Amino acid sequence: MNPAPTASKSRVDTSSDITSDVLVIGAGFGGIAAALRMRARGYSVTLVDRLHAIGGRAQVFERGGFRHDAGPTVITAPFLFDELFELFGERREDHLDFRPLDPWYRFHFHDGSQFDYRATVEDTNDEIRRFSPRDVAGYAGLLETSRQIFEVGFEKLADKPFTRFMTMMAQVPSLLRLRSYHTVAGLVNRHIRHPLLRQAFSIHPLLVGGNPFTTTSIYTLIHYLERRWGVYFCMGGTGKLVEELHRLLERAGVAVELGVDIERITMKGGIATGAMAMDGRQFAAERVICNGDPPTVYQQMLPGETRSKRAIPEAATKYSMGLYVLFFGTRRRYPDVAHHTIWMGPRYRELLADIFDRKILADDFSLYLHRPTATDESFAPQGCDSFYVLCPVPNLLGDVDWQAEGPKLRDRIVAALGKTIMPGLGEVISDDFWMTPEDFKRDYRSMHGAGFSIAPIFTQSAWFRYHNRDPHIPNLYFSAAGAHPGAGMPGVLCSAKVVERLIEEENQAVAASGRLARPA
Repeated sequence: MNPAPTASKSRVDTSSDITSDVLVIGAGFGGIAAALRMRARGYSVTLVDRLHAIGGRAQVFERGGFRHDAGPTVITAPFLFDELFELFGERREDHLDFRPLDPWYRFHFHDGSQFDYRATVEDTNDEIRRFSPRDVAGYAGLLETSRQIFEVGFEKLADKPFTRFMTMMAQVPSLLRLRSYHTVAGLVNRHIRHPLLRQAFSIHPLLVGGNPFTTTSIYTLIHYLERRWGVYFCMGGTGKLVEELHRLLERAGVAVELGVDIERITMKGGIATGAMAMDGRQFAAERVICNGDPPTVYQQMLPGETRSKRAIPEAATKYSMGLYVLFFGTRRRYPDVAHHTIWMGPRYRELLADIFDRKILADDFSLYLHRPTATDESFAPQGCDSFYVLCPVPNLLGDVDWQAEGPKLRDRIVAALGKTIMPGLGEVISDDFWMTPEDFKRDYRSMHGAGFSIAPIFTQSAWFRYHNRDPHIPNLYFSAAGAHPGAGMPGVLCSAKVVERLIEEENQAVAASGRLARPA
């Protein structure tokens, strides 16, 4: 039996229903941001989530004195959090300490070599020279290409609604000029020659659920995004970030209801009227914003609805990979393991094909290690370290018996790390537990246990992705990883900005026509 913690099943008081202007379903970062933005515009807002704490996948687990952030840990666009506090006249710095990291990521390759992706271009170039001096110029070219894509993909598109096909068509010339029909790996390989550096500079799609060999090269904008603002860690962890956002919600007057599992979105006359929880509690609202996984919303919360959500039908939808996450402490410290370490196995493209295409659990793997105690020692007892290891695996569309394979994968990962960057791990590991795609499906209602909703391929991006407003239900919105612009903290925070823009445009149109500003 998988020993990972499960979602809270506590029931709520059903003696009275709740009515508000806006109901936000799901309290991940996209839901939190949407709730705050709607409240700042004067709406009464209710935010509900089925877990015992807000944050969505950014839960906090505690075992044996070790603390573990369960969700996202890399902060790359801090201004998006700054904005949420500024909406209410506050400063994020007064509540949260975002600490810059260096190196951003440490790569450990299968041949024993190591590459540090550093906080300055100069230091990164020094690392590149150790592998391939001619790739220093190639990296400069990659950054310039990334900047050009960033100026279109992030500055012009990330917080813009794509509810109309012509909105995307207007950007086609720019996207074609930037070769956005290429994949991330294809674009990186045009600039970088050394095979190991090609791996290091093409892994970013995996951080948002995509295969670098199929993900649209629009996602190479992450290179420049990191250079523009840096890579940060929130002292106290993502849990501290969520805790302060919860306090901000309370100060702002957002009603937060936890332990509420939504059964269905209620409808009347083609309009969403709110939602009903599994325990029968009713939440009435004039607008509904979903932070949950869009495929789950359409297939489980809108029963009987036959609506064309996207240009690509469900049968042709490609989902992100699944995640196996191993949490543990160590009764000693590993100072040579960086805060963010990427441990690369012997295969790269072939392993990704096993995960994304063949959907089989291979004997080998590549890993992302998070060691928060490299920056914040409060995550573990004195003289100890806290870790989680994220291993990309097939989602539940693959035939993997996780009851049997979970413990085996744990042992293989511990053995591999013990032979390489964490000698003696098997003797000092403590209080370990894990999550599999089955846990993602059960605890987060993620379709097929996918780690990042639908995959970020070209035909599932922009207008082709789930729309931020349903094409047929005019007051149903999505601020989520599966909606535009995509997964990752910057993506879902921008998704909330898109919803805010849509509602503001609606209100302006209504005001111009002389009708009421809010739907009945």
